[in-house]
Amino acid sequence: MNRVSQRLSAIQPSATLAVDSKAKALKAAGESVIGFGAGEPDFPTPAHIVEAAQAACADPKNHKYSPAGGLPELKDAIAAKTLRDSGFECDPSQILVTNGGKHAVYTAFAALCDPGDEVILPAPYWTTYPEAITLAGGVPVVIDTDVESGFKVTIDQLDAAKTERTKVLLFVSPDNPSGAVYTPAEVKAIGEWAVANGVWVITDEIYEHLTYGGNEFSSMPVLVPDLAEQCLIVNGVAKTYAMTGWRVGWMIGPNDVIKPSSSFQSHATSNVANVCQRAAVAAVSGPLDDVEMMREAFTRRAELIHGMLNDIDGVVCPAPQGAFYAFPDLRGLLGREYDGVTATTTLELADIVLDQAKVAWVPGEAFGTPGYGRFSFALGDADIEEGIARFAALVG
Repeated sequence: MNRVSQRLSAIQPSATLAVDSKAKALKAAGESVIGFGAGEPDFPTPAHIVEAAQAACADPKNHKYSPAGGLPELKDAIAAKTLRDSGFECDPSQILVTNGGKHAVYTAFAALCDPGDEVILPAPYWTTYPEAITLAGGVPVVIDTDVESGFKVTIDQLDAAKTERTKVLLFVSPDNPSGAVYTPAEVKAIGEWAVANGVWVITDEIYEHLTYGGNEFSSMPVLVPDLAEQCLIVNGVAKTYAMTGWRVGWMIGPNDVIKPSSSFQSHATSNVANVCQRAAVAAVSGPLDDVEMMREAFTRRAELIHGMLNDIDGVVCPAPQGAFYAFPDLRGLLGREYDGVTATTTLELADIVLDQAKVAWVPGEAFGTPGYGRFSFALGDADIEEGIARFAALVG
């Protein structure tokens, strides 16, 4: 008899957190490490959000249990924010407040997948998606994309991947890790395909406010209203409001899915911390001035890292369209020797670069796309310049 269940034993550790952990360990040992690994803004949470949390701490009503599915005030605020930002109208009863966006992702798959149900998963994908699918009993069906396709799936690819067991399509735009943003026409076509084929869509909209260079976010159920009854939206405060540590996310969907999902959460975690929920009310209800400031900074950094990476011989980097990641093609750097060590994969290359140049980034293997690498530009301009210069000096 196994001591640990097969279900948990099969989980792969987060590669992004592993890279960040190794970089922090080297820093703690006194090394000058520049990390492009972690996907979180380097800005502090805006002051008005922190002040709301401080006030909530002092209010005894926040010291007690609250509804497992979320504070009514926060659900109301999320419904209003969603209508404001994406144009999607929903009732607060269609919202489940979760312990971060990651928890919303897991709950969405748990709600929809029975054992053996297939989930179409475009690659590159965020490392958590396949783990959440398999934990829910689903089967990831990966569709490969590349730099030539702009890291976007086509209708022909969706047709080829669909089988009689297909239950869900995972859709992400702006995308982590590729930074790709689908055009409104592309989003609409995929939504219409899902409706025509009776396939649920889980659309992750957590990077909705982070688009650059004329690219724009589009919410699939807004462009394809008929999809609303077979679509779950997952989102959260982490990326938009620099609140990764506050752990507040949400899932929006039809009532017949949200109700049992709320029951599931009542047994798994109960309510999200009340102080964090009060902070989230201030975030989603408040002005977007700080959000725009961060977006302007990310726009500048996107241009900086894109130009520097493309200047390296053997590197092809598409312009980041959204989120805060560059995802260059690094296959031109493989097969080379670096101070006596040959890199045959981007997994090996990332290790060499961290050891020799003290620069951390996440290899494409973590995202189902070997030969590429994810470089977060959610760090200061000076660190971007220094880190990419070190990388270029080693591999150039």
